[in-house]
Amino acid sequence: MKKYLNLFLTMLKIGLFTFGGGYAMIALLENEFVSKKKWLEKDEFLDVTAIAESTPGPIAINAATYIGYKNSGVIGSMIATLGICIPSFVIIYAISLFLDAFLSLTLVAYAFKGIQICVVYLILTAGLKMLRQMKKTVFNTVIISVTLISMIVFSLFAVKFSTIFYILISGACGVAVYFLGKIRKEEKQ
Repeated sequence: MKKYLNLFLTMLKIGLFTFGGGYAMIALLENEFVSKKKWLEKDEFLDVTAIAESTPGPIAINAATYIGYKNSGVIGSMIATLGICIPSFVIIYAISLFLDAFLSLTLVAYAFKGIQICVVYLILTAGLKMLRQMKKTVFNTVIISVTLISMIVFSLFAVKFSTIFYILISGACGVAVYFLGKIRKEEKQ
């Protein structure tokens, strides 16, 4: 029971004190699960992030569900998901009751502008941290370079290209490289 409570309170804290959605939560998730709680290794956290990003649904909820399952099975996944969702649900529900009055407050408008800057910073630092921790292989370098160049070129020429396609194409390339390596290994034997 103590394990479930610890899991729930950890997810509740993360859900309560992060703004900007899943990408902004990545740094906090990594700090909590890799550094403090030691529930995951760094490499495993990178894998969890990639899987959570490429599966349907919010990245924070997907990551929480996986970590809850790994930590405490099916019940743990439900507790972790509930813990990370409750703060957002309560806050959004409270805001929806007073939305018009809430948004018309000048202080609130300026607070949200400040939070927007902080969210961009959180997303950028999480991405750079993951980039530094990633294994430096030729395949990873090529995928990152091609993706970055494509994103810049598409942005400059106002070409609409969904980030989902970057994820799907990169995943397909990873699978292709895996199978090519497996075929080469079998041919050598």
